[in-house]
Amino acid sequence: MSKVAKSNAGEPAVPPSRGSQRAGAVANWADERLGLGTMLKKNLRKVFPDHWSFMLGEIALWSFVVLLLTGVFLTLWYDPSMTEVQYAGSYDPLRGVHMSSAFASTLDISFDVRGGLLLRQMHHWAAHIFIAAMMIHLLRVYFTGAFRKPRELNWVIGCLLLLLGTIEGFTGYSLPDDLLSGTGVRAADGFVKATPVVGTYMSFFMFGGEFPGDAIIPRLYIAHVLLLPGLLLALIAAHMLLLVYHKHTQWPGPGRTEQNVVGYPLLPVYAAKAGGFFFIVFGACALLGGLFSINNVWKLGPYDPSKVTAGSQPDWYMGWPDGLLRIIPPWETHIWGVTLSWNIMLPILVMPPLMITILALLPFIEQWVTGDKREHHLLQRPRNAPTRTAIMVALMTFYGLSWAAGGNDIIAIKMDLSINQITYFMRAAIFVGPVIAFMITKRWCISLQRQDKEKLLHGYETGVLVRSPAGGYAEKHLPIDEHQAYALTARDRDEVYVPEEDDLDGVSPRGRRLARLRAKLSAMFFADNVQKPTAAEVEESRAHAEHELHELEHQIATGPNKHGPSSDH
Repeated sequence: MSKVAKSNAGEPAVPPSRGSQRAGAVANWADERLGLGTMLKKNLRKVFPDHWSFMLGEIALWSFVVLLLTGVFLTLWYDPSMTEVQYAGSYDPLRGVHMSSAFASTLDISFDVRGGLLLRQMHHWAAHIFIAAMMIHLLRVYFTGAFRKPRELNWVIGCLLLLLGTIEGFTGYSLPDDLLSGTGVRAADGFVKATPVVGTYMSFFMFGGEFPGDAIIPRLYIAHVLLLPGLLLALIAAHMLLLVYHKHTQWPGPGRTEQNVVGYPLLPVYAAKAGGFFFIVFGACALLGGLFSINNVWKLGPYDPSKVTAGSQPDWYMGWPDGLLRIIPPWETHIWGVTLSWNIMLPILVMPPLMITILALLPFIEQWVTGDKREHHLLQRPRNAPTRTAIMVALMTFYGLSWAAGGNDIIAIKMDLSINQITYFMRAAIFVGPVIAFMITKRWCISLQRQDKEKLLHGYETGVLVRSPAGGYAEKHLPIDEHQAYALTARDRDEVYVPEEDDLDGVSPRGRRLARLRAKLSAMFFADNVQKPTAAEVEESRAHAEHELHELEHQIATGPNKHGPSSDH
């Protein structure tokens, strides 16, 4: 039965109200000048693919939102001043102790402001989650090849976000002006002074005089609540805009190509999922802040330049340069009355910028070595790029060993070992460990490639043993399903770069040496990689599998244990 819409032919049409007319006029005026209607219509139905690994970037995004929300609350009560006051709050062990206004206000937030301790601990936990999520998200992007053209710039923005997030964490960690964070600021003063020629001047202007001065906390506060968040917001906005412009990467599968995106639209599906995920991240931060105490500054007391906390260590994300600082030999050079402290410059002033620069250049280096300048929107499994995967694992090993060296004193105490032996071991391990990790990872990936090729050509193991007429036993293999086969074959064959040959007159092309170096690196990059089977090889293996299946059926039908024809054959 068809339904016909009712008509108002017997009643006059009701004109729109003046309010709706004015709203429509304003909307039309804005759309004509800003193009908002066209932009929203185009992007509200934008499709996003769905995979659990994509949530890692969302964790970083929503934890940053939690940081903003809790940070606004904390700024209402925090006093960024180094003016000395006598504490008269409700924490009895420190009552009457002289301290800075910054530390006193931190105690007030923790003990006298309703909900202050919860919000303060949520803020600290969210900072840890933010940096950790950015690191894991960066690894996911790299291992899957999501940084390739046209997303190189977004990769660089992500590296800058990681750097700024770490600096933002250090400035916030220093604001309470407690004994531990003050020790970190004191260490930062030493690092700055180690800069050749201009170090003492930089320290003087940073602290407004001799350390500790009375200006460093207000200046760190401005950087923490204004300068760095502004830069982070701008970079996150650019990161998201480029994500929308380039469209999201997706895992290969049936119906997924380099020209389309298979998934759910932004509204209503993806927006609802993202909104729900924000509350999950917020709830996780609230649980951590409410159940697990962190940065209990009242146990340490206010900062005193004449004291150092035993076993003091920075937050975990600053641990790896601290580890390099602990294990480097006491190298110094005295020249023209100037002391160059290599034991401070190399681990603190050189290695962090160098590591970020290496990370930022990885897409461009790989593109130059491989010569691959095509656009890529399908992700790769890490095993299908063994050298790339091995490079990142080597960098991770260097980072992990350096990070572990930052706790050499704690390791020595807890495990009853010699701190000198730990130091000597770490000095060798940070050079040998990445090389071993590179070799193991690359061979592992190549082995997994061989396994995939075996699955494509010979199928999967069924656990069914077949006895041949000659008395031998063999395990029966069955072909994998089409979806899995498609995912395994949805990758390009590796092509080694070959430099141009000399022309007929024997004249070498320009950049001959560089081209030869590139050819050698390209051969090393793809060395021993197992290429996916050709269509002819797959077809031949299927024919062979069908022949084996018919042979098995024949053996079963004519075997001594057969009691009659089966309904399946």
